[in-house]
Amino acid sequence: MARTPTLSYDRGTLILHPPPRGKDWLDFATWDDRVERFRVPAMQYRNLVLALRAAGTELDDRAKAFYDVELIPKLEMEPYPHQQEALEAWIEAGRMGLVVLPTAAGKTYLAQMAMQATKRSTLIMVPTLDLMHQWYAHLVAAFPDVEVGLLGGGSRDRTPILVSTYDSAAINAETLGNQYALLIFDECHHLPSDFNRVIAEYAIAPYRLGLTATPDRTDGRHADLNTLIGPEVYRKSAEELAGTTLAKHKAVQIKVRLSENERDLYDELIQVRNQFLQEAKIFLGSVQGWQRFVQASAGSKAGRRAMLAHREARAIAFGTEGKLRVLADLLATHYPERTLIFTDDNATVYRISQAFLIPAITHQTGVKERHDILTSFKAGDYRTLVASRVLNEGVDVPEASVAIVLSGTGSTREYIQRLGRVLRKGKTPDKLALLYEVVAEDTNEENVARRRRGEPSRTQPQQLELVPSPPLYPVKPIVVPHAAEPLSEWTAIPVNPPLTPSDHE
Repeated sequence: MARTPTLSYDRGTLILHPPPRGKDWLDFATWDDRVERFRVPAMQYRNLVLALRAAGTELDDRAKAFYDVELIPKLEMEPYPHQQEALEAWIEAGRMGLVVLPTAAGKTYLAQMAMQATKRSTLIMVPTLDLMHQWYAHLVAAFPDVEVGLLGGGSRDRTPILVSTYDSAAINAETLGNQYALLIFDECHHLPSDFNRVIAEYAIAPYRLGLTATPDRTDGRHADLNTLIGPEVYRKSAEELAGTTLAKHKAVQIKVRLSENERDLYDELIQVRNQFLQEAKIFLGSVQGWQRFVQASAGSKAGRRAMLAHREARAIAFGTEGKLRVLADLLATHYPERTLIFTDDNATVYRISQAFLIPAITHQTGVKERHDILTSFKAGDYRTLVASRVLNEGVDVPEASVAIVLSGTGSTREYIQRLGRVLRKGKTPDKLALLYEVVAEDTNEENVARRRRGEPSRTQPQQLELVPSPPLYPVKPIVVPHAAEPLSEWTAIPVNPPLTPSDHE
């Protein structure tokens, strides 16, 4: 009499022994001479189990260590229509897939709804410690009767609901892989990197939910999300939600002319750089072109001079005195509204902080100091903050209504994230959020700004055309005058599935 095949979990893979009858399972398995057993990638757990079930094959499943969790929420709100639609679309897709919603559209509460609908042990991944603690606070309030833990920042919990940074989850992927039935990837565009992707690849979780405002990556790896999490099942843009879920908003672009001295120096630096690029036959309109420039700059004196000229020209465009004059005018116009100022570099952050006596946050700011600054901002003690890229993700500041972008990369994601910092309605139902984008005229920063908004460049890319970004959803700008011039049972599970410890879900 043939023995019942046993499925076990082994450090990110599955071992199937003895081999089942039939051939369908062979599509997932590879023979391992070291252990004389068939191995199956952990990600194929769901497909393998469904294939064996369809063939009527009995299976002794010792791989799954996830379990049912009684989730009785103490924090419930009436979901917005888009949240309910997204949940239903995700369930219809077999509880696997991506939901693309703008920042401040309620992705955290959508995740809570998905957890309530699934009622299984859940692992949530986030990119930063700030986000980890925000998720923890929300889940503790929502499910006080369930143990919620943290993995990262010095914590190493193993609880039915676990919130982890991507880094910590990747480091522990081999031991976490069979512990959780539902994986929730916040800001899931971080997942396809070489380091992070093992979280999904080493996991047997049959349910996966990806959340992001901007799934696209410049390296094209966003295509891997379809395999790692599932297909995109729902999408809404900030424009579609404006005035209902999100605050109404306007994007205003202000162009600033360089001074004569700045213009002369800028043009001279660009000429030095472009001459080298032309001789080296390097074009900066792609990731590969920028990488070639970096490599070439390290290989010769001419290359180093070109790179130095590039950086100096970039600094002139980003930090022209005209931008500071516009900033002063905008701050005076909108006082005492809560305002966030964004720049691309720390030097400009500190320059603005000293010139205007504004609290600054960069990657060098300590955790306690950063917490104190954000707390004071939310309380109204500080009306304005200046920051580099560190506030792009993981900051909930519904009190902010004005964002001023003085410089940035060409990333559409960055633009959308910065807009998202002021889109929350907070306690103001009729809030109007304003995003000012201050750019240096007749520099390549104009092309960068267009690309941030998902618009095509009007001229041949020059200085700042470093990494192309595909357009997502554009925010229509209002251009103002110049400022400085004269499938299976897994796809048909009810919204509240029965708690059956013996199932494979």
